[in-house]
Amino acid sequence: MDATIRKLHDVERDTPIDLLGRRRVFGEKMLWAYVDLKEGCNVATHHHENEQIAFVISGKVLWKLGNEGSPNYREEIVEGGTVIHLPSNFPHGVVALEDTQILDVLSPPGEMGVDKQNP
Repeated sequence: MDATIRKLHDVERDTPIDLLGRRRVFGEKMLWAYVDLKEGCNVATHHHENEQIAFVISGKVLWKLGNEGSPNYREEIVEGGTVIHLPSNFPHGVVALEDTQILDVLSPPGEMGVDKQNP
């Protein structure tokens, strides 16, 4: 594998669900994703083997953390400038309260939660 340099707008963009666009760069041991959520976007609660660190660049989202109905479930409103760490297999979901941009880093690289969500 060699070093690569690209402008963000040159990284292929996909839209796995309504109101969500993303640009992903896959490495050997991590996945980096720029995610653009439009107000009203709902990423259903899911979990994955990947550990995830999300940096909310701008906007405002509601994070659903844990399994709804469990004693440890909570909801947090998060605004730009905030970092969220999600351990491997930790249930979580997101609702965009306004247009929001997020940088996600997942390790190991693989599918993201929205890849398993029906559009």
